[in-house]
Amino acid sequence: MDSVEVDAYLRRLGVEHPAWPTVDVLRELHLRHLQTVPFENLSIHLGEEIVLEEKRLLDKVVGAGRGGFCYELNGAFGALLTALGFDVTLLAARVHGKEGRLGIPYDHMALKVRTVDGGAWLADVGFGAHSHYPLAFEARGEQVDPAGVFRIVEAGPDEAGVRGGYDVAEAADLEVGMAGRPEYRLEQRPRVLGDFVAGAWWHSTSPGSHFTQSLVCSRVTEDGGRITLSGRTFKSTAADGSREERELGTDEEVLGVYRERFGIELDRVPTVRKPGREG
Repeated sequence: MDSVEVDAYLRRLGVEHPAWPTVDVLRELHLRHLQTVPFENLSIHLGEEIVLEEKRLLDKVVGAGRGGFCYELNGAFGALLTALGFDVTLLAARVHGKEGRLGIPYDHMALKVRTVDGGAWLADVGFGAHSHYPLAFEARGEQVDPAGVFRIVEAGPDEAGVRGGYDVAEAADLEVGMAGRPEYRLEQRPRVLGDFVAGAWWHSTSPGSHFTQSLVCSRVTEDGGRITLSGRTFKSTAADGSREERELGTDEEVLGVYRERFGIELDRVPTVRKPGREG
């Protein structure tokens, strides 16, 4: 990224250019990214190609004012952090599914970030509903966040009996210190953006991917809640957990919500585009 691209990215986030790559700067960038760049899978259903190359990601997230899913959001955010002087490592993860099953290899991308004032942090702006701030990578206790309480714990063996990596989980019971619902299993080996091409292709084309089955556009709100547009259903969840839901009627209403609540300009309403379907 050159200085013009960095400045444009920071303008989108509404953040001043930081003097140093510190923990506080990372926390601010992380939260602002979640508040301004939506988690969305619209490209899949608009017939748009998803290309995991830095320039294409920046063209989409910064130039076109769009969002994306994990590979796009964390890929772009990692490029920004690197340009600002952070030490960034791309990590692969497999999402925990039903009955303890792990997802495909390269199922998810997250970032390990080191700052000048010490420590390593798990940054993830591409998992949908997740922590608002980076998690301390080397901490094994509960980490309190506005979105809940999280833990990073040593992972047990996978389905093949292979050990290694970490489970990122929401803590279920602070009194007994037990990890609750595991979200994903994080590998330790450093990766590059190109390693995730097969995962992005699978998630955008396979009938087995939940991304091909439904539409989603979601972001954190300034008050710590979340808004989500799933097809024509608009949901608003406040920081205290209270929820409102309503169905949008006309195409103009749907396009207006994309524009006014998510900053996304579309010329047509996306509809679920089943794998293999033309148009």
